[in-house]
Amino acid sequence: MAEIAGIRRQFIRTAMEAPFLAREEERGLAVRWKDDRDERALHRLISAHMRLVIALAGRFRHYGLPMADLVQEGHVGLMEAAARFEPERDVRFSTYATWWIRASIQDYILRNWSIVRGGTSSAQKALFFNLRRLRARLMQSTEEHVGDEIHRRIASAIGVSRDDVALMDARLSGPDMSLNAPVGEDNDASSERMDFLVDGAALPDETVSATVDGERRLSWLQQALTVLSERELRILRERRLAEDQATLEALGQRLGISKERVRQIENRALEKLRRALADRFPAATGSPHIG
Repeated sequence: MAEIAGIRRQFIRTAMEAPFLAREEERGLAVRWKDDRDERALHRLISAHMRLVIALAGRFRHYGLPMADLVQEGHVGLMEAAARFEPERDVRFSTYATWWIRASIQDYILRNWSIVRGGTSSAQKALFFNLRRLRARLMQSTEEHVGDEIHRRIASAIGVSRDDVALMDARLSGPDMSLNAPVGEDNDASSERMDFLVDGAALPDETVSATVDGERRLSWLQQALTVLSERELRILRERRLAEDQATLEALGQRLGISKERVRQIENRALEKLRRALADRFPAATGSPHIG
């Protein structure tokens, strides 16, 4: 751990010591990367702006996520900015990159905070990152606006419902629950919340049964396939059994026949396969399903 901490400190020190770029030098590097894919130019451009990543990541430390992870996500945003930056526009790269860095870090926080619902809208995202700041500002401005009134003002400022503000406020204010916390009034350490989680996986006997049935059906199918001609077998394999299934048109071109003819052969092969399964293995009727 001490070695890792030392590496992180060295990384931050190196980033903070990287020289600033003059406007023309920055533009020249961006042009070389965009037009010539000059990786040395990209490296200099990225290195000179890592201090920006670290500074922006530091603003999100209070969300309880590792600083190293925030910096890493910010670096991803910086790389995305470099890939999309248009040097011919009259704007500094740092100004453009700030938006991408912040967006990347915020997306990472939203993915890793359990209190944020999946499929968060832009309004919910704005509420999540601005609620504390707006609430603190309103409470400092006057002592009269408390509770529902503060929620109403925040909702109006961000453009969400008051119920959304109240719900997010409760989530941000509430403590996280540990799955290792004891259950019961006496805090009996022998019973934890994790003990009451239901495992959605199949039972061992169900897993074994499914494996045995699958192997049996595969054996039936392989034996039934022997009734097909070489062309029928090829069409059925490429149309129904291959991971990347061929289209009727593509397969017809390879075989030198029309796609309608491929369809007819395919249907005939399927019917022959069903009959073979029904005649040889009555228990296999209806399975396995092909396609």
